[in-house]
Amino acid sequence: MPRSVPKVASRARRKKVLKLAKGFWGRRKNVWTIAKNHVEKGLQHAYVGRKIKKRDYRSLWIVRINAAARQNGTTYSRLIDALKKHNININRKVLADFAMNQPNVFAAIVKQASK
Repeated sequence: MPRSVPKVASRARRKKVLKLAKGFWGRRKNVWTIAKNHVEKGLQHAYVGRKIKKRDYRSLWIVRINAAARQNGTTYSRLIDALKKHNININRKVLADFAMNQPNVFAAIVKQASK
C-alpha cells in the first residue's frame, strides 16, 4: 500500500503564508522558511498595532477636548468630572468631534455641566 502524503493541505498552508508575504522584500516573499517567520512576526505587529491605535486615538480626543475646554474656561479633568456628576453620558470621541466641528454645541455642553 502506498504511503499517504499530506501534499494538498501542506501546499495550501504554504500558499496562504506566501500570499500574506506578498510585497515583502527579497527572499522574505518567496522562500517558505523565511516568509513563514516574517509573516508570523508581521501578524504579531499588526495585532499590537490595533491596540496602540485605540490608545493613540483616545489620547488625541483628550487633547482636543482639553484645548476646547480651556477656551471655555475650564480644564479637561474638571469637565469630565462635571459631566459625570450631572449624568451627561457623552463619550470622548463624540465630545472631541463637537469640540472640533461644532464649538457652539461644545460650549453648551460645558455650560450645562458647570451649572
